[in-house]
Amino acid sequence: MRDSLDQIFVHAKQWLLSLLSGAPDWVQLLASCLLSISAMLVVFLTLFALMSVMERKILARIQNRYGPNRVGPYGLFQPVADGIKLLIKEDIVPLRADKLVHFLAPIMVAAPTILALAVIPYGRNMTPFSIDGGILFFFAVGSATELAVFMAGWGSNNKFSMLGAMRAIAQMVSYELPLLITVLPVVMVVGSLSADTIVAAQSGYSLGVFPHWFVLTPWGAAGFLLFFVSGLVESNRTPFDVPEGESEIVAGHMTEYSGFKYATFFLAEYFGMFAISGLAVTLFLGGWHAPFAFLQFVPSYLWFFAKLGVLLFVFIWLRGTLPRMRVDHVMNFAWRFMLPMAFVCLLSAAIWHYQSRGLAGWLWSLGIVAAAYFALSRVLETGKKFAPRTYRFAE
Repeated sequence: MRDSLDQIFVHAKQWLLSLLSGAPDWVQLLASCLLSISAMLVVFLTLFALMSVMERKILARIQNRYGPNRVGPYGLFQPVADGIKLLIKEDIVPLRADKLVHFLAPIMVAAPTILALAVIPYGRNMTPFSIDGGILFFFAVGSATELAVFMAGWGSNNKFSMLGAMRAIAQMVSYELPLLITVLPVVMVVGSLSADTIVAAQSGYSLGVFPHWFVLTPWGAAGFLLFFVSGLVESNRTPFDVPEGESEIVAGHMTEYSGFKYATFFLAEYFGMFAISGLAVTLFLGGWHAPFAFLQFVPSYLWFFAKLGVLLFVFIWLRGTLPRMRVDHVMNFAWRFMLPMAFVCLLSAAIWHYQSRGLAGWLWSLGIVAAAYFALSRVLETGKKFAPRTYRFAE
């Protein structure tokens, strides 16, 4: 019964494909691809709609005010109202804009995030596009977003849009390096670029209780935090939303966009957030495995989306808590702390692995990470760079 419930979507797909058993192979292959794509889009478009209203409600609760509560019961139909409004809103294109580039930019932003979602294992035997180099594919398609952001700034023929695009590209490129390097320890320890193999390597429980997740190791915990912070920057989320500060007049590279094109940028931002969070779950949080051995009766896909939901809540929590960082502080943090710490995680994972993953390796790994953290924290110390302020008041 437990296995049938866990594999219900896999069996449903196999049953639908069995209806085409007499068709040519290419028709069955095309139908299989379309079923996987349709299921993935339905799930994540629904999650996008749910997140858009839940984020506003959670932020309202954090800020002690009312959230959406007028459209539908408890305001749950607010995403439908927003979608209708954006669909019928006038699409304004600047007179001297590059029409083709201006049109293609939102599509080019959204497409890579959808492709990146295809290589994440959402449950046992539930990877839409399972390939040996899935992690490599994820970052290969994800790197196309920088080009799309530049297209949006350049095609708008607006100085504010261009400056916002250049700031976005600068911080995305800077934080893509620690994002990639924090993945290397996991790939090195597992010995594979396959997302399914990485999840399988985190199966099992010590003493029958504690899971073998990489986040429970010193290098894994540090790598997870670095990966999560880099994911915040890649998603342009607070406190790193420097290029498109929502409380400012200019919206960065999206300044000259309106209507459904503007909504597509936000769709891409949320899909990118889902992809980064899903990869973090896959790499460090055991993927679809249960947190305790006695909870393995719960279907695997429910565990994956529960972990995904926790990370998405943290995204919202940080947005309602932290102020926006200054752009020079953002870049300084990337090059002087994040990047060196990512290399330290790589060294720490190597020592942990070659010490047979035992207690000695765990302690050595913890010592290296802690020493590097305190040393780099001193490098970032800015208290001595500012002279004491003298306030003078009119008498």
